[in-house]
Amino acid sequence: MPVLTLSNAINTGLRRVLEDHPKSIVMGQDVGSLGGVFRVTNGLQKDFGTDRVIDTPLAESSIVGTAIGLALRGYRPVCEIQFDGFVYPAFNQIVSQLAKIRARSDGRLCLPVVIRIPVGGGIGAVEHHSESNEAYFTHTAGLRVVCCSNPLDGHWMLRQAASGSDPVIFYEPKRRYWDKAEVSESAGTERVLPLHKARIVRAGSDLTLLTYGGMVQTCLQAAEAAVEDGRSIEVIDIRSLSPLDLETITASVEKTGRCVVVHEAPVFGGFGAEIGSAVTERVFYRLLAPVLRVGGFDTPYPPAKFEDQYLPDLDRVLDAVDRSFAW
Repeated sequence: MPVLTLSNAINTGLRRVLEDHPKSIVMGQDVGSLGGVFRVTNGLQKDFGTDRVIDTPLAESSIVGTAIGLALRGYRPVCEIQFDGFVYPAFNQIVSQLAKIRARSDGRLCLPVVIRIPVGGGIGAVEHHSESNEAYFTHTAGLRVVCCSNPLDGHWMLRQAASGSDPVIFYEPKRRYWDKAEVSESAGTERVLPLHKARIVRAGSDLTLLTYGGMVQTCLQAAEAAVEDGRSIEVIDIRSLSPLDLETITASVEKTGRCVVVHEAPVFGGFGAEIGSAVTERVFYRLLAPVLRVGGFDTPYPPAKFEDQYLPDLDRVLDAVDRSFAW
């Protein structure tokens, strides 16, 4: 199997989408001749032409609005938003139109639109380039929201998202674009999970770490460090934020009795609150401690020199683990 970076794995996934679905198109700012800010779409326009890999104006509302119209005409657009914080001009199109038309039409119309969004920090960029805004979209009924964390999932989750009939917000942790792993493009391998299935990336028996995106590697490092203290920590990559694989999540917490949720977004009003509430409702009598959350601070994203203090790191995750065991 080839070893690919996350960015290359998504690129190969886009290639397969364009090959497998004749009416699929890739569109966004600089996705064509430049190959995207992070070069994720590099070479696609050369190989598939300007009719299928389209450089759009710098207008996110126009990108998504056009994609909605194309989807209504039978196309399968895959849109790129250059940075997470640039999606807000398209917010009305996403939450008022894209997410609603299937229900509004009583199921007669579907919009198979994928919106790719590089998400999170870790690259030394400023506000609007390093935000974690998943809670806005998980709160919006009618959208599927997923987040890959590694090259294998980046490739396959994109192909799965683009093959469905519902709109998908597809988050890509930009700090992981250069991480490498083996990626098979052949279906049927046991490592390829259904789109909305969580993945147990490390088994454990004493505490469950629930996380996604860029924080998966951080939590794996924390679990490894916790071994020195005699603690066995299970790490689950949630992968699908909406719908949420509560079966896998609750089975793990039932087993361990302790749970810490980790994400880059600010804790207050963040998606971790929904996970914590759902876990507590379902396994309350098996919990040995309250569900704890680790996330960013309730401030606008800071300048690059303060990024390391803002983002959850190994020490902050282990501190939450210690507090859970202290109950």
